[in-house]
Amino acid sequence: MRKLKTLLCATGLLAMLSAGSAQAAGQEEMIEMGKAVYLNKSRGNCVSCHQINDPDATQAGNQGPPIVAMKQRFPDKAVLRAQVWDATVNNPITIMPPLGKHWILSEAEIDAVVEYVYQF
Repeated sequence: MRKLKTLLCATGLLAMLSAGSAQAAGQEEMIEMGKAVYLNKSRGNCVSCHQINDPDATQAGNQGPPIVAMKQRFPDKAVLRAQVWDATVNNPITIMPPLGKHWILSEAEIDAVVEYVYQF
């Protein structure tokens, strides 16, 4: 019985470790997708309005708030996602387009952009 428990625990631990590394790989892919959308002029083009500390961001980005201290500004990542999805909810006169509400970006692209900016 003890050997069976040990085997089950070891199997469970191995499964958890495998899932963790797969999740980390998925997280990196999500961040890369978010960066691509953020910088792409035909998709998000977030960089045209928001300054970000990324060497690949070459536009000035001086219309919207800078992408800094995102974890402190948005401790709840869902609030940040809602802001990206439709900024007019919090500020009806914002110049930021409602990226999700008007289907400018897909749900997956919004999730990816949130993951990308949340690291800054």
